Amino acid sequence: MAKIKIENIVASTSFNKELDLGRIAASVDGAEYKPKHFPGLVYKLKEPKTAMLLFRSGKIVCTGAKSLKDVKTAIELITKNMGKAGVKVAKKPRIVVQNIVASSDLNAELNLNAIAISLGLEKVEYEPEQFPGLVYRVSKPKVVVLLFGSGKLVCTGAKKAKDVEIAVDKITEELKASGLL
Repeated sequence: MAKIKIENIVASTSFNKELDLGRIAASVDGAEYKPKHFPGLVYKLKEPKTAMLLFRSGKIVCTGAKSLKDVKTAIELITKNMGKAGVKVAKKPRIVVQNIVASSDLNAELNLNAIAISLGLEKVEYEPEQFPGLVYRVSKPKVVVLLFGSGKLVCTGAKKAKDVEIAVDKITEELKASGLL
C-alpha cells in the first residue's frame, strides 16, 4: 500500500450560542478580528499548528490540522481560552470533519492520457491545457483524486482517514489491472 500523508483536515463545531467577537478578540491573545475584511475572528495556534475561524453565530471552523488528535486539541484550547475570556461554552462540542486532504506517491510515472481513456469519461476529467492533473472521481468513498504524471496524487473530499486509504488502494488496483502502473 502507498504511504499516505494527511496534509490538512477541515473540521467544524459550534458553541450553540452567539459570540461577541470583538470582546473575544480583545481578551484572547493571538485572536485577530477585522470585520471589514472577514466576518469571522481568526485565531491561530502554534501548537498544534492550526487556524480557527470563529463566527458570531457560534460556529467554528478548524483548518490546518494534520490529524484528528490535532483538531480535538485545537478545539479544546479555544474552548479553554473562551472560558478565560468569560464566555461560557460546552466543554466538549461535537466535532464534524468536513474535508480531509491527503497526498501519496505511486512511485511510478503515469501516462495520464492512457489513464483518462482507460478509466472512462464518466469518472475522469483531464484537460492538460487547463490543469496538469487528471481528476478522478471515486464514488465509494465519495472523494476526488488528482493524479499527476509524476505519480504523485492528492485526495480530497474524504471525511475519514480510512476513506483516503480505500480510495488510494482502489485507484492503484484499477491502474494495475489496466496495465497502467
